Amino acid sequence: MENLKNIKMPPGGGRAAGGLGGVLAAAGLGIYTLSNCLFNVEGGHRAIVFNRVVGIKENVYEEGTHLMVPWFERPIIYDVRLRPQQISSATGTRDLQTVNITLRVLSRPKPNKLPEVYRTLGMNYEQRVLPSIITETLKSVIAQYNASQLLTMRESVSAEVMRRLKTRASYFNIEMDDVSIKELTFGKDYTQAVESKQVAQQEAERAKFYVERAEQEKKSAIIRAQGEAQSAKLIGQAIANNPSFITLRKIEAARHIGNIIARSNNRVFLNTDSLLLNLSELQIKK
Repeated sequence: MENLKNIKMPPGGGRAAGGLGGVLAAAGLGIYTLSNCLFNVEGGHRAIVFNRVVGIKENVYEEGTHLMVPWFERPIIYDVRLRPQQISSATGTRDLQTVNITLRVLSRPKPNKLPEVYRTLGMNYEQRVLPSIITETLKSVIAQYNASQLLTMRESVSAEVMRRLKTRASYFNIEMDDVSIKELTFGKDYTQAVESKQVAQQEAERAKFYVERAEQEKKSAIIRAQGEAQSAKLIGQAIANNPSFITLRKIEAARHIGNIIARSNNRVFLNTDSLLLNLSELQIKK
């Protein structure tokens, strides 16, 4: 300790240390001020600036680095990319059926209207506006269609909902880029009624098929009977005109029996009476 007390500072050393401290303090203050004078806007975002004197400025800052006055101003960053919103609502059709519909929309704020959006709606503009206007639009559109039309005209319903939503959302400076019906379900009673109707239609189609098949079978039997009657008539006429027709038929029958026995693996001995070949008794008239 006594050695430290005996150490003497060089002349002017105190002033140099004080000057160095001042430089460091000024540098630190400059860095702090510069860092608070800059703000960044990321891709897909826009910024507006709140000034403590004049309030929200009308300028909209795009992507990049921008200047502001520290403490007097602060940036407010908005995401202007498309964001999906899914909203479900229960409403009634024109024929008084209850339908549960889920709508999916892609929306974003208008970038050039962000100061007005912040003044009127704030940051959570989607939760403030979209549920109410979507529910109201769905109720007004669905009420124009019957329950069955919602299934067969789904694209038309989506187009009408999108057209009305775009008009309503534009009043709040919100853009709607896409609207689609994600889910559509009906009440339990209506679903059971539809299933019963489908079963009844299937039963009716089955009964119709049975009736048509019976009609075809009836026509086939009539045609077959007519053919047999005509065949019998022709055979009778042939026998009346020429009795040898029966002899010709016996020869054909004997030939057929002979072919069958010839292809058999067993040996069979038949007399001419069994083969219908008692030709000695055949009388052929000329």
